[in-house]
Order: sequence, then structure tokens, then C-alpha cells
Amino acid sequence: MDTIVLSDDAVVDLQAEFEASNMDEVMTKLDRELVGLKPVKTRIREIAALLLVDRLRKKFGISTGTPTLHMNFTGNPGTGKTTVALRMAEILHRLGYVREGHLVSVTRDDLVGQYVGHTAPKTREIIKKAMGGVLFIDEAYYLYKPENERDYGQESIEILLQCMESHRDDLVVILAGYKDKMDRFFLSNPGMRSRIAHHIDFPDYRPDELQDIAMLMLAEQNYRFSDGAAQALKEYIPLRMTLPHFSNARSMRNALDRARLRQANRLFLERDRPLTRLDLITIEEPDIRGSRIFVEGRLEGEPEFAPAG
Repeated sequence: MDTIVLSDDAVVDLQAEFEASNMDEVMTKLDRELVGLKPVKTRIREIAALLLVDRLRKKFGISTGTPTLHMNFTGNPGTGKTTVALRMAEILHRLGYVREGHLVSVTRDDLVGQYVGHTAPKTREIIKKAMGGVLFIDEAYYLYKPENERDYGQESIEILLQCMESHRDDLVVILAGYKDKMDRFFLSNPGMRSRIAHHIDFPDYRPDELQDIAMLMLAEQNYRFSDGAAQALKEYIPLRMTLPHFSNARSMRNALDRARLRQANRLFLERDRPLTRLDLITIEEPDIRGSRIFVEGRLEGEPEFAPAG
């Protein structure tokens, strides 16, 4: 069926178009799933506004090419890059820029082969799975290893570049990783940089934001903190942030998993008394302060001689 082109004197309702796309639902999900990250959320809203206006321009027959939507997400681990990529895929689908709106998340191992003739089919198979949606490549800089003459990562990059250009109306590629490493990757691969339209940096969370994240995570698992446990976690977070291998929300999830383990062990040792529902859902202060960060200044499971991680 032919597309009806509006006359120059016609008017369109941007608010109605916004509501019809259910974009507000996606943005609400993003706000609910991710604490903080105001600059990131602002940029995602700006991209959504650009696409919405672009869709209205098409209704008037205003000539415009498909906008370049490939992106680069930079930041430390646990800052929400994968979650934002998932919501971005949903936005693109609802506004008609990709057919299906699914997310395919991969690393170098999914794309690069170990022998001659292995890389091309691996990369093309992943691209085939991602068509109609978003291909999210985490730690994308590992695709390029110039120090290894026998490395096949460059072959994968060349195939990706070709597809990013020829299929940009039905495939969006999001690269992700540490900012300094991604900057070096782009310096070595100018063709890739020229195809990336949106560079979004994900800041680390503040201690109060990590506290809120932990509260949300615990609620999702049907647990709660006692007042003492909440205060202990407030003291735990800045200590954990100073140790190596800190990974924002991931570190919070790991900390809560260990707290649940200590809670279960504590309740098991108290099994000679009846337990209430409140007992089963409450993380108490000792469950947090039992961390070796408080006791020995290092994390659970680490040998005496190892640096905390």
C-alpha cells in the first residue's frame, strides 16, 4: 500500500505520536531499572525525540536518509550499559527503525575464529541473528590485536563495517567498553569511528546511588534490610569502592549474595527456634558486617596474600 504524504498545510500532533509509540512506557522502565545516570537518560530521550520527529518528517514527504544510529557506550563495569542497550532496542522497534527490537549481546569470542576461514562465518552468523534488532559488542576493543599478526579480529571488524553501512536501516550496532580503551580502538580503526553517531559515557555510581540500587535489588528478591543492616551497608559501600576490581552495581549484587549466604547460615545455626516470615526476609546487621572488608579489609574468598578485589 502506498504511503499517504500529508499536504504542506496539514498539521500533526507530536504528543499523540509520542503516546501512540508507547515511548513513555519504555522511559518509565528505564527510570525504574536504573538509579541515577541522568546524563545517559537525557541522551536516550534526545535520540528518541530525533527519531520521533524524523518519523513525522516522513509523513510530509520531507526527504531524509535513514539516520545513523550506531552507538558507543563507555564506562566501567556495572554502570547499566547492557540495560540501556536493551531499552534502546525497544525504542528503535517502537519507532519503526528495526523490525524486531531484540538484543544480541556478544564478545570477541562470539565473533572471531581461531583458524583461517573460521572468523567470517562466525561473524556473519551473529549478524544474521541480530538483524532486525541491536547487536551489542561488549569490550569491543578486544576485536583489534595489532600485536598479533595471526589474529583474525581485523577480518571481523571489516565484515562489521560493511554491514553497519549496508544494513543500517535494519541493524544497529552498539560497541561498549572502558573509555580509554575504546578511544584507542577508534584511533586504530577510523572507519569504525566514522560509522558511530552517538557516543554516550556512563558515569560511576555515587555511594548513595549504590545504596538505592542495593535496596532495589533486595526488594526484587523479596528481602529487606533491618535499620542496622542498612547503616552497615552505608559504611560498607565506600570501603568497597576503594578496593580493586570494583564494578558498581555488579559489586552490590555480589555483596548482597554473600549477605544472603550469611543470613541463611545464621538462621540455620538458630534452627532450634521457630522462624517467622520476617526472619526469613530480613538481612540483619551481622549479615553485612560479617564481610571481610570490615573484619580484615579484604573480600570473601581471597587468600591472605592476595590484594582485595
